[in-house]
Amino acid sequence: MTSQEIVARVWSFCHVLRDAGVSYGDYLEQLTYLIFLKMADEYANPPYNRDIGIPSELNWPSLKKQRGAELEAQYIRTLRELGKQKGMLGQIFTKAQNKIQDPAMLSRVIDMIDKESWAQMGASVKGDIYEGLLEKNAEDTKSGAGQYFTPRPLIKAIVDCMHPEPGKTISDPACGTGGFLLAAYDFILDRYKGQLDKAQVAYLKEGAFTGNEIVPNTRRLCLMNLLLHGIGSIDGEPPIHPDDALLSTPSSTVDYVLTNPPFGKKSTMTVTNDDGKQEKEDFVYNRQDFWVTTGNKQLNFVQHIRSMLKSTGKAAMVVPDNVLFEGGGGETVRKELMKTTNLHTILRLPTGIFYAHGVKANVIFFDNKEASKKPWTKDIWFYDYRTNIHHTLKRKPLTYDDLLPFVECYQSTNRDELAHTWSESSNPEGRFRKYTYDQIIARDKTSMDIFWLKDSSLADLDNLPEPDVLAEEIIENIEASLENFRNVLSSLSTS
Repeated sequence: MTSQEIVARVWSFCHVLRDAGVSYGDYLEQLTYLIFLKMADEYANPPYNRDIGIPSELNWPSLKKQRGAELEAQYIRTLRELGKQKGMLGQIFTKAQNKIQDPAMLSRVIDMIDKESWAQMGASVKGDIYEGLLEKNAEDTKSGAGQYFTPRPLIKAIVDCMHPEPGKTISDPACGTGGFLLAAYDFILDRYKGQLDKAQVAYLKEGAFTGNEIVPNTRRLCLMNLLLHGIGSIDGEPPIHPDDALLSTPSSTVDYVLTNPPFGKKSTMTVTNDDGKQEKEDFVYNRQDFWVTTGNKQLNFVQHIRSMLKSTGKAAMVVPDNVLFEGGGGETVRKELMKTTNLHTILRLPTGIFYAHGVKANVIFFDNKEASKKPWTKDIWFYDYRTNIHHTLKRKPLTYDDLLPFVECYQSTNRDELAHTWSESSNPEGRFRKYTYDQIIARDKTSMDIFWLKDSSLADLDNLPEPDVLAEEIIENIEASLENFRNVLSSLSTS
């Protein structure tokens, strides 16, 4: 049975559970617990004979033999007790709860999982299965899971541009379900196939990747996703930490940061680099390594990511539009980023590619540098993949091929020559353009919110999207407006 067939079979049972009040996210959460228990049982037996740390009275056989009310009681006890353990085991079962209240349905899920040998299944197969389930969960917009799921074609394009190398450290301080880390892992395995020695393979599995995710359920999904793909060990220490990445200065620096931090303008905390300053917020981060005090968490992440990098480190970060144009602290951050790093490329993204509606985002690429009196950034290359671009999640989703021209532009060894070549293959529609440091620093508030292409839809009715695409865009915009309105009402009710 192929991974797609297994995904279809596993996911088809969710429709039965939906009628019993079990959401997509709850179903995926229960699958995570049960698959982990089944894998732990397989690894505890020959030929592996590994001690995973699960007591015999809480293991898979003890759960599988129960039925009815006894099964429900055993499952609840298992979740509660394993959540008290340390290491990977404890992180997977942190705050775990049973969401399948019907013992007969729970028994059917257990029987379904028991039919597969998860330890012997190839990492690519079981990894594809879990990724497929995560994507289906992200599609359920009502659950809000999409905010932790970055489109995989975008991630692949970013990783291809960054070209991570073996033996390097790679981190994501807001890793969601682990998409960036997995893409970097797959890139290295594929690009250096047959060239990695045992030590490099072992380091790739146990030492190369780290991340942070503060939401317990999302963190467990990330850990399971990494584990099924071959990153980390079922009986080892988790590579994803529950701490808020912004809370303190990084204890160590890394070679690469690949990330899409959470959107939303204001943080629940304000970051300050002034010990004596009184803040109005209830909680304050004290980060002496930051350039500016701000309640904008995206600007805080920009500053934090720069602090995470080695002097030769590189970063690619998805940011909302306000990071490019916001005044005050935003202007300070942009100026300091150009001064201390080589901020060399910005990719402008279209709407309609994220599960959170109405998101306007960009990807900023920068290389860290040693301290210097002169700004390291000389030019910033912008690739406008927003103007006259129309994507929707259902009828016209983003694909890797859509971003391939940008990847080729990014990887060009002679960008100046490329920018003057106006052919579709090298610089389609002149979307790739350079602005010098002096041009940008002279702009109001040092704004990097730059467009130069003409929006054809404003003047040429013949260039409008197809009616079904246009209709889906309208629906997504209305849903985004409704969501913003709900957020306003929620903030008013709690204030």
